[in-house]
Amino acid sequence: MKVILKENVENLGHIGDIVKVAPGYARNYLIPRNFAIEATEKNAKALEHAKRQLEYKRNKVLEQARLLVAKIEGLSLSISHQAGEEGKLFGSVTNMELAELLKAQGVEIDRKKIVLAEPIKHVGEFTAVVKVHPEVAANLKVVVTKAE
Repeated sequence: MKVILKENVENLGHIGDIVKVAPGYARNYLIPRNFAIEATEKNAKALEHAKRQLEYKRNKVLEQARLLVAKIEGLSLSISHQAGEEGKLFGSVTNMELAELLKAQGVEIDRKKIVLAEPIKHVGEFTAVVKVHPEVAANLKVVVTKAE
């Protein structure tokens, strides 16, 4: 019996695969547990349609992420903090502060998506990575100055 997998099944296949299994295994295990559906022509067409829709949505989200990356890379954030004589900050610049500055610039980003290679504890220019999408990331220029 041929079935279309709706879940990843170990030692059998991945989502969307059409596999041949014993009829009892399909009727008694895979289909009742909603791991698979019977591979009819109608179900195969529905699967192809769902794959096309998913691919379209994925491409649309990726395109929006690329536009956001272009916008972020065009920005340069400037922040002033109290600092000592050698330029060492009292405290540090956090990703939360960077997220607030981006929000003020009109870019809404979750603070957890802003990655600092190391904590910003000195005056100067730094680069933060903003992970907009799993496939796309932006480099954000951050300039830290001494507050008067």
